[in-house]
Amino acid sequence: MSSERRVIARHAATVLAGQLAVMAFGVTDTIVAGRYAEGALAALSVGSAVFVSVYVSLLGMLQALLPVWAELHGAQRTDEVGRSVRQALYLCGIAIALGMAILLFPAPMLRWAEVPQAMRADVEAYLQVLAFALPPALLFRVFSTLNQSLGKPQLVTWLQLTALAPKLVLSIWFTFGGFGLPALGLVGCGWATLAVNWAMLACAAWLLRSQTFYRDYHIWRRIEAPEWRQLRQFARLGVPAGLAVLVEVTSFTLMALFIARLGTAASAAHQIASNLTAVAYMVPLSLAIATSARVSFWLGAGDAMLARRAFARGFELAVFGALLFAAAMALLRWRLAAIYSANPAVVALGATLLLATAAYHLADAVQTLCVFVLRCYRVTVMPLVLYCTLLWGVGLGGSYVLAYRGIGPWPAMQSPLAFWLMSALALVMAAALLLALLSSTLKKR
Repeated sequence: MSSERRVIARHAATVLAGQLAVMAFGVTDTIVAGRYAEGALAALSVGSAVFVSVYVSLLGMLQALLPVWAELHGAQRTDEVGRSVRQALYLCGIAIALGMAILLFPAPMLRWAEVPQAMRADVEAYLQVLAFALPPALLFRVFSTLNQSLGKPQLVTWLQLTALAPKLVLSIWFTFGGFGLPALGLVGCGWATLAVNWAMLACAAWLLRSQTFYRDYHIWRRIEAPEWRQLRQFARLGVPAGLAVLVEVTSFTLMALFIARLGTAASAAHQIASNLTAVAYMVPLSLAIATSARVSFWLGAGDAMLARRAFARGFELAVFGALLFAAAMALLRWRLAAIYSANPAVVALGATLLLATAAYHLADAVQTLCVFVLRCYRVTVMPLVLYCTLLWGVGLGGSYVLAYRGIGPWPAMQSPLAFWLMSALALVMAAALLLALLSSTLKKR
């Protein structure tokens, strides 16, 4: 059991390093935009909420294929891995078309969310640039998911870490201008993301062609015509998983759209809290990826007992990591908020929000691991039902009512704190029910 814990921890640590590098892209943009102008930071809060909702939802659909490839790997059916990956490109193409359509025409969504008119031009320009950064991002996710399923995430991590320095330099240069380039403001961050994403995809394609590790999987064979039976299997696994991620992410990111009407200070403070929460989320996410890869590997190898043990070891690590991050957010809240803004009002509100995000993160860690492991057992519909009911109903709906109308004896808070409190409550309920569902599934299987 201790060796299984080491395997999961080592795999998760490698994934985490790469995920944190990617998250550092967002942190970089937040700090750069905040230093450029408070209005740019507020517009970034809204723009990133829309992009993250689209990107992570589509990413979740592709990430859900990890158990399929991990099982084939565990069963030593190497040739079928390459064929399955090529079929997944059809799913990725559909995801790219859908995502770009939303990002290129975001005006209806911004009007529905009542985003202030003064923000809309910057937000739309930012999203239209990111629309062309989406295709390489999703194709790179296929490469990343393949490597994670095979237990070899190192190359992905090195690419992500290497890309951080160019992203930092380009974001600063494009935003503030210099060397003959005019200051582009917020949209400069988008152009930096576009350039780095395409460069990472080019490197991933070169590695797939040149590294001997991939030869046994025959990735580069001629792509077959769509195999509808396999695509339907992908859809049964990926679509509910993607929709579940959509509900989870939108319950989180739509807060930014609803909070925008409270003014730039509230949006800026919320951006601080959401950015730090997203960074902390990388720890349970990495552990969930590593744990689900091991669970599926053992299921493919025909050993259900070792699969259950892998989940137990991953769960222990996820809870321990969540406790550490929650404590750090609560104890260092003033210092963390001050990194993002020099405005005392924004810092004070941001520090208050970080107290609520500590509870949010603890519940988020538990439910994330449960959802990923449930996918290994092909349980995807019930998590989607729970997410819709709790995260949208209790979390997003309840927080909107508490913020703007009041609930029972509690008057309208008119503060982003209402959104974080109700969302934390919804996640606690979701974590408890998903843990019970997973326990029942393991007993049956």
